[in-house]
Amino acid sequence: MNWLNLLSYFFGGIFLANAVPHFVSGVMGWPFQSPFAKPPGEGLSSSTVNVLWGFLNAVISYVLIVRVGSFQLKSTADIVALGLGVILISVFSARHFGRFHGGNLPERS
Repeated sequence: MNWLNLLSYFFGGIFLANAVPHFVSGVMGWPFQSPFAKPPGEGLSSSTVNVLWGFLNAVISYVLIVRVGSFQLKSTADIVALGLGVILISVFSARHFGRFHGGNLPERS
């Protein structure tokens, strides 16, 4: 088991999870925060920028997961490394973007 492969799968999971909100927001025609907005990560970028950014993240994820090493769906270590990347960036994103969209303090009925 090569730890560099596991590190690649971990970062592949980060890029994969990051691709989803950008690509989906862009395809739906919604602006969303991106590194290209002003201020970066807080201001809104156009839907087109988000589609492109999401697609680039998906391509990077593909390279890190599929083209590095020999990723196996039946390998617990490979799945754990990928899953840790996915869950860590997902929780970070939920907390970060929740500040802007009300997700950190939802209204109580």
